[in-house]
Amino acid sequence: MKRPANPGDHLQTNRRHFFQNGGAALGAAALGSLLGGRSSAENTGASTDHPFAPKAKRVIYLFQSGGPAQQDLFDYKPKLNEMNGEELPASVRGEQRLTGMSSFQSSLPIAGSHFKFARHGESGAWLSELLPHHQKIVDDVCFIKSMHTEAINHDPAITMFQTGSQIAGRPSLGAWLTYGLGSETEDLPAFIVLASAGKGGQPLYARLWGSGFLDSRYQGVRFRSGEEPVLYLTNPGGVCSSRRRSQLDAIAALNRHQFEKEMDPEIQSRIAQYEMAFRMQTSVPEVTDLSDEPESTFRLYGEDAKKPGTFAANCLLARRLTERGVRFVQLYHQGWDQHGNLPAAIRVQAKETDQASAALVQDLKQRGLLDDTLVIWGGEFGRTSYTQGLLTPSSYGRDHHPRCFTTWMAGGGVKPGYTHGETDEFSYNIASGGVHVHDFNATILHLMGIDHEKLTHKYQGRRFRLTDVHGEVVESILA
Repeated sequence: MKRPANPGDHLQTNRRHFFQNGGAALGAAALGSLLGGRSSAENTGASTDHPFAPKAKRVIYLFQSGGPAQQDLFDYKPKLNEMNGEELPASVRGEQRLTGMSSFQSSLPIAGSHFKFARHGESGAWLSELLPHHQKIVDDVCFIKSMHTEAINHDPAITMFQTGSQIAGRPSLGAWLTYGLGSETEDLPAFIVLASAGKGGQPLYARLWGSGFLDSRYQGVRFRSGEEPVLYLTNPGGVCSSRRRSQLDAIAALNRHQFEKEMDPEIQSRIAQYEMAFRMQTSVPEVTDLSDEPESTFRLYGEDAKKPGTFAANCLLARRLTERGVRFVQLYHQGWDQHGNLPAAIRVQAKETDQASAALVQDLKQRGLLDDTLVIWGGEFGRTSYTQGLLTPSSYGRDHHPRCFTTWMAGGGVKPGYTHGETDEFSYNIASGGVHVHDFNATILHLMGIDHEKLTHKYQGRRFRLTDVHGEVVESILA
């Protein structure tokens, strides 16, 4: 059976074959598409006969780097408090491995949460007292309490979530989406990355939003706080806009001449990126200037929204970017890696993220954007229900736990006010409705109208996809 044509196949074609098949004409058409910005489903790999009518047009992914403790935020487990200080039953742990940080502990005492939980909204979702603003959005949110992954350490775990592989080098989720769907804006990149400034924690690498073996035009563009959100975007001293325009025209002519000889698609990308950078000299200052936002917006997101680089300011900026057609906005907030002193440390993280996360959902909803914007909140894994280190009346820590943890989604065709999956009474194992990282990513693509098995790219002799060789759409969370 003949395999359907794939959008990446032409990138693997040698020069002679390219010329034999009218490569020059195709190259000119591709360049026009690059500069025009938007792609059609027929030439990007998005399914045109999808049985599910996609609602989501864009994604805002609030990635909580470090692994938030589900037992202290979303996954209410009174059994942990009842057995506080007692040894975690061997039958609960089973054969699951531990990290090197707690594998040599002589004891694994259970740590009950220090925080009170209550039900909220018509859905009756459980929330910790750490998340008072989340109370306002529980009926708009779908909680997935049964996420799981194989990766037990940060780098492979975050790489797995962002690229579908624990091994670095694959395209990121945002790159796959822009490869499959193209862009809806000519003046801003389709994929933009925002990281909270001044936060310590596990390092963030550019490869997490990279394009891997896809064309470089699909990689994320990082915006920074401060006077220069995108490095090297502004003209150097003494260079005016008209002179820069002349320089770009000359460089483009040289690049086109090189393309005619070599037919390397990356040359087209180079031309397009120069042109995008030129347009961004106007669009970036406009979108990052929050002075036109009313005071009511800052009250909604919190006072931190006035401070560039904070999580709150980045959430507000994410909303502004999506309004202007940006396809995928990836936020990173570090600091959730609480191996010790968790009760004090998690209060800081929750305070920094709770109000703005909830505000983003509320803001999108009141503007009529939530229906076609998918908002995602979650980290790379969860935390253990036993303490790492000493358990005291005032403190405990939690080690990495990939077996079960909580993520939430809102808008974009997700069922609101719904909780999917369940963990055991120790929040240590999945009791029902397990969702693997590949299932999660397959569902995200599905919500965007893409069949995760068909969006592939041929590289080094095989066809790769975001979900590797497995993954199933989680049908029960679809609205």
